[in-house]
Amino acid sequence: MAVSDKQQIRFCTAADGTRIAYATVGSGPPLVRASHWLSHLEFDWESPVWRPWLTELSRDRTLVRYDDRASGLSDWDVADISFDSWFADLEAVVSAVGLARFALFGMSRGAPLAIAYAVRHPQRVSHLVLAGGFARGRCRRGQPQQADEMRLELDLVRMGWGRENPAFRRHFTSQFLPDGGLEQIRWFDDLQRVSASPENAARIIEASSRIDVVGLLPQVKVPTLVLHARGDARIPFEEGRLLASGIPGARFVPLDGTNHVLLEGEPAWTRFWHEVHGFLGSGDAAASAGPTKALPALTGRERQVLELLARGLANDEIAERLGIAAKTVRNQVSAIFDKLQVSTRAQAIVCAREAGLGSQE
Repeated sequence: MAVSDKQQIRFCTAADGTRIAYATVGSGPPLVRASHWLSHLEFDWESPVWRPWLTELSRDRTLVRYDDRASGLSDWDVADISFDSWFADLEAVVSAVGLARFALFGMSRGAPLAIAYAVRHPQRVSHLVLAGGFARGRCRRGQPQQADEMRLELDLVRMGWGRENPAFRRHFTSQFLPDGGLEQIRWFDDLQRVSASPENAARIIEASSRIDVVGLLPQVKVPTLVLHARGDARIPFEEGRLLASGIPGARFVPLDGTNHVLLEGEPAWTRFWHEVHGFLGSGDAAASAGPTKALPALTGRERQVLELLARGLANDEIAERLGIAAKTVRNQVSAIFDKLQVSTRAQAIVCAREAGLGSQE
């Protein structure tokens, strides 16, 4: 099954006003891919590196993915680049799409984001997949040489990230795709240049290096699959072992290979997707019962209002929570009533809770 040619790109607004670009494609139970560095919703669509991933991730599912703040099609001029802001962006995308329950896929730096989300919102996440991920950024692994390596990388980024000549960027490509072919390497080199400015790339590297979610691992309560290549040249294999050993009941799948981003056709590719599809298949029935299907007529903002209404908040409280006028909330509540074909607040709450909204987490 090929990826649909009907990718839909939209924007939502994070809590600090940053515009986040997100895309949906496919049909079926929802699968959210937490953001990771080096993505561009439009450029990835034609990439020989990422297009096969999109094909598999959207196979019999509705794939939701988005670009990091300061990269891709999201806003580049942002004051805050941090784990907290990345987490808030993930929450904003889930809210904008209107998902109540879904499978969550965290790759590379998306893994700690997915872990934090699953701990904070356990009732929303049906299954958790962590691929080539980590719980500790480089500055949190107790290895001084990794901090030295990061400082060298920052110099490389600031000097050569934006140049036409890919020589400086090739350092990163060789870690992400050490076994890549010429076309794949060229695309990945270009992705680095179009996905972020040199300064933003450096800020992202620095913020990523300080991540530490080790303390959250024992709190993960959802079914979890961890996959990691033994020779991963970007994220050490030991980091994958740490994830799997720290998350109660997590299943660990070691993969043969050295690519951080698996490439179609390499030996680990078939094993990886066999494991992922089999694992996610067990959660599809539960994940499919989200408000995307149950409440198809509501806008992203109306879903936010209905979510808070279902939690018992009054109009004034909803207005304060969302930073909008109370009159706007009243108008949106009226629109929600019309779309749900109900006449009372109690009836709307019943509809919302049947769709999975309003859970107190």
